Amino acid sequence: MNEQFNKPKGFGEILDHTFRLAKNHFSDFFMILLILIGPIYLLQALTQLLSGTNLFREVGTGDNWLDQIITSFDQGAPTTSIGADIGIVFLGLASIILLPVAQVAIFYTVNHIMRNEEYMVGSVIKQAFSRFWPIFGSSLLMAVIAFVMIIIPIASAFLVGFVSSFIDPILGVFAGIILFLGLGLVVALLLVRWSFYLGVVAFGKEAPGLSKSWNLTRKRTWVIVGLYLILALIIGSISAAVEVPVMLILGDSVLYSIIINVVSLVTTMIFAVAYAVIFFDLKLRVGADDLKEMIEDYNERK
Repeated sequence: MNEQFNKPKGFGEILDHTFRLAKNHFSDFFMILLILIGPIYLLQALTQLLSGTNLFREVGTGDNWLDQIITSFDQGAPTTSIGADIGIVFLGLASIILLPVAQVAIFYTVNHIMRNEEYMVGSVIKQAFSRFWPIFGSSLLMAVIAFVMIIIPIASAFLVGFVSSFIDPILGVFAGIILFLGLGLVVALLLVRWSFYLGVVAFGKEAPGLSKSWNLTRKRTWVIVGLYLILALIIGSISAAVEVPVMLILGDSVLYSIIINVVSLVTTMIFAVAYAVIFFDLKLRVGADDLKEMIEDYNERK
């Protein structure tokens, strides 16, 4: 086994291992996402061209250069059609369906690296598709659960704030905000506990894998929350560093969308690798804890 995987890692070690893996195996991870998600971005670019968006530079109306760039995003494409709108919706749904498959393919790739086994990009993608229906069904269930759980704090905060506003408007706003933050934190922690269902589905026969994900994340919930926040900041910084200057130069053009989508593939790759590293670290920790409990039980019986 690769020595980088044979011991539990701390917060910083997980991030360091993630970026080391992403750097050393960049071409393989990126190719997986390019093969599965790249065609969707290509079709998106073609849809934009067919709807009348300029290829290299799109500007709107305005008295100066900055106003023209800003209005290019406000007014959208010069011409739109129902077909183009349907195409955009279809591409979005296809992306949502294929992203979990890409994540599972990256799981398998990291697993081969961990075991010092040879692999091919095509083989891990094929292996991921062999689990397509459990992946799709589990992801759909998780999406429904997440949607319902996100709606609950929003609706509850609105209802409490609305009712309380009849007594005192300031009290109503304050109560709504407190309730929203409290319920939002609970929902976030629950979703984190279930978030590794894909790893369970990828390496086990059961689906949706929520209960095993719950067990994997015990005692590590706040660490995982912190890792997710740090990764979000890193990914957001990378995206902003590229998006802002490109936007100011190209406006809402097809080339702008292509560049942003390529950057999105890179940042998605970083998160996917981190997600896999955290999953294998959790498995190692749970396995070590189970072994420790077995030894303690054995010693007590002696």
